[in-house]
Amino acid sequence: MQENQTLSIIIPSFNEQDNIERTFQAINMLLKQETIPFEVIFIDDGSKDLTYIHILELSQKNPEVKGLSFSRNFGKEAAIFAGLEAACGACCVVMDCDLQHPVSLLPEMYRLWQDGYEIVEGVKASRGKENPLHTFCANSFYRIISKATGIDMSKASDFKLIDRKAMDALLFMPERAPFFRALSSWIGFKSIAIPFEVQERAIGTSKWSVWSLTKYAIQNITSFSGAPMQFVSLMGWIMFFASIALGIQSLYKYFSGNALEGFTTVILLQLIIGSVLMISLGIIGHYISRIYNEIKARPRYIISKRCGC
Repeated sequence: MQENQTLSIIIPSFNEQDNIERTFQAINMLLKQETIPFEVIFIDDGSKDLTYIHILELSQKNPEVKGLSFSRNFGKEAAIFAGLEAACGACCVVMDCDLQHPVSLLPEMYRLWQDGYEIVEGVKASRGKENPLHTFCANSFYRIISKATGIDMSKASDFKLIDRKAMDALLFMPERAPFFRALSSWIGFKSIAIPFEVQERAIGTSKWSVWSLTKYAIQNITSFSGAPMQFVSLMGWIMFFASIALGIQSLYKYFSGNALEGFTTVILLQLIIGSVLMISLGIIGHYISRIYNEIKARPRYIISKRCGC
């Protein structure tokens, strides 16, 4: 049995001033009742409201609470990795601040860790009540990322417990734009999945718009997979075989004495080829941009304030 049995709970928070106290009290009441040693690390991801003030006040009253505040909004992935670096526990759980990840599962996840599992994966039994467009976009994203990575992520979530060895493995990776949800599956280790129902938000609304989810999806697909580049090659081969077919047709008509048909075919070909070229250049340009950002090696985040650490 390890000497350190502390459970670190990492909670990225963006404009969640009304949920900070409520979330901590729910965790505090349950884990003290279960006699599980713990610490709670709130990461204020450049909030525009009083999120960090509430974290600071909570930290002054409760020694279990730590707080980090970014100098600006760096995104959820950066907040998760900041929490991993600040965590002192033998294992940690990443969960949302809005309590859509059920606190009631924490003791079960902790017991499974004590039984020897190094990753306890929270798997969504359902997505709860959400906008149909949001559901469609999310399902489409997970289908694409699952095919691109070879990892079934159809019901994946950030709600998971990981052992210190898995935490160290994630922190060892130097990439500037990590995708926690996929990387925590990619690293391996002994794992088990437990289902959970996504809870309804009691306070506030989701900070994720369709546009922000789209950018998040593109960033994570391109950071974790080269599949879009393979799409460029695929489209190139499709256009190559199409050009062979059209070339044969053109030569046949020429030698049979028939005039080639006029501008409609030419215009359609130009539109199709031009579209494929522009899409391909956009994909290649995006990857070049990602390479450029990696080469600059800027930090994943900048911490402006901290408390309880």
